[in-house]
Amino acid sequence: MSEDAQTPHRRPFDELVAQAVAAPTEGWDFSWFAGRATEERPSWGYARAMAERLAGAGAALDLQTGGGEVLAQAPVLPGLTAATEGWPPNVEKATRRLAPRGVVVVASPEDAPLPFAGAAFDLVTSRHPVRAPFAEIARVLRPGGTYFAQHVGPSSVFEVVEYFLGPQPPEVRRARDPHTEAAQARAAGLEVIDLRAERLRMEFYDIGAVVHFLRKVVWMVPGFTAEAYRPQLLALHERIEREGPFVAHSTRHLIEARKRPA
Repeated sequence: MSEDAQTPHRRPFDELVAQAVAAPTEGWDFSWFAGRATEERPSWGYARAMAERLAGAGAALDLQTGGGEVLAQAPVLPGLTAATEGWPPNVEKATRRLAPRGVVVVASPEDAPLPFAGAAFDLVTSRHPVRAPFAEIARVLRPGGTYFAQHVGPSSVFEVVEYFLGPQPPEVRRARDPHTEAAQARAAGLEVIDLRAERLRMEFYDIGAVVHFLRKVVWMVPGFTAEAYRPQLLALHERIEREGPFVAHSTRHLIEARKRPA
C-alpha cells in the first residue's frame, strides 16, 4: 500500500465498489492502493535487507514469492536462484518477471514438501508466507545457511476482520505469534539470531480500498464478495464519508535463523 496520506475519495458507493471488483488481484503489487489506503512500513526495511543477503549468497530460494515482486527488487541475485509459488496466476506472473534474470520459478503448494534436494541453498527468504515450513526450510539449507523472512504477525488487520466477522476467539487472535514461530524454528534445528516485531498503522480512505484489500488478501474474510457483504460495506462507506479513514493495524515480525554447522 501507499505510504503517503492522501485526500479521501468522494465518489458514489457503487462506483467505488465496481472499480475495486474489476481490479486485478494477482501478485503482491499494491500500487492500486495509491491515494486510497496507506500502511506504515516496518523499520527494518525488509526488501533492502533481503537484497543485501542475496548479494552475498551462492544459492538462494524465495518461498511463496507471489508475483516475484520483492525478489525482483534485488539488484544482484545469486547464480542459482529459485522461487516457489502455489497460486497459478502468481506462478505465471512470477515466471514472466523473474525468468529473464535466470530465476527458476517452481509451482509448489504451500503445504507440500519443498521440491528440492537437502542442503541445496545457503539462503532461504520469504515475505509474508502463509506458513513457514521450518522443518523443510532446515532440510534444504546447507549447514551454516540462513532463513531470512518477514512474517505477518498475530491479529493483523483484525479491525477489518472483526468488522465483517465479529469478535474472533483467543486462539485465532494468537495465531502467528512470533515467539511461537521462533520455538518452531528451534525445534527444526535452526538457531534464531534475530526476532523483531512491530504494530503498524493502516488507513483506508474509501470503501473501494477495503473491497480490493479483501479480494487480494483472501484469508482475511474467507469467501468474501462485495455482493455478499453489501450491507456491511455500505455502512462502512457511510462511516468513512462521515468520520474519515477507517484505521486498522497490521503486525509484522522479522525472523532470521541459521542452520547449525555440521
